[in-house]
Amino acid sequence: MDDTGGSFVAVRRISQSIDGSNISHSPSVAGSAAWIGRGLSCVCAQGRENDTHPSFDLTPAQEECLQRLQRRIEISYDSSNPDHQNALRSLWDAAFPGEQLHGLVSEQWKEMGWQGKDPSTDFRGGGFISLENLLFFAQKFPKSFQDLLLKREGVRSAWEYPFAVAGVNITFMLIQMLDLEAAKPRTIAGATFLKFLAENESAFDLLYCITFKLMDQQWLSMGASYMEFNVVMKSTRNQLENELLLADMTCLEELPSYSLLTR
Repeated sequence: MDDTGGSFVAVRRISQSIDGSNISHSPSVAGSAAWIGRGLSCVCAQGRENDTHPSFDLTPAQEECLQRLQRRIEISYDSSNPDHQNALRSLWDAAFPGEQLHGLVSEQWKEMGWQGKDPSTDFRGGGFISLENLLFFAQKFPKSFQDLLLKREGVRSAWEYPFAVAGVNITFMLIQMLDLEAAKPRTIAGATFLKFLAENESAFDLLYCITFKLMDQQWLSMGASYMEFNVVMKSTRNQLENELLLADMTCLEELPSYSLLTR
């Protein structure tokens, strides 16, 4: 993707051969929609027309949890940081167990749906937390993670969304939707999320997993191809906001879309 947010790489659907090995059909092709950074913010950061941006007071516990999450959000991916390097290696191992990674800069990364051979260039829109989200997903819900990575479920389009880059977009969308960079939430959905966060430090990572699975369900139900990715993301955001507004929920596990996840 160039600096103007003008293009992305679409990835041909991955299928499996009879012996279970992955076969990537055709090289990637250029598209004309934006996936991360400024381009995506035009889609996912937009408010609803009737938003009045009220402010919700936080309990001390909620405020402390929000500040810790904000510190995570502020961390950029640093390719020279050993902890970040190890996290990236761990993601590879979780995605392709038993397949040796030849380097943190390698053509192999395209198999996961990164835009090039260096994943660090794709973290600009989501920061280090987007890598943490992917790794959490892979470790906590390995079946769902593998199903999405390998596009195992449903009737897929000929040109599928790149898995890893879509994951970075989801992180970015959630940060914007929940207004997590503000001192206080300004939507009911954001305030509801912070109640869950105060009870579960991993709430953002868990919501990420729910959202990724929900996005793929929306993708399949709409019969979407890569040019409709932004439309699917908008639909996913609307559905997620509606679920967060449901009454009497005490935790994220009670969201209807949580049932889509399998371990």
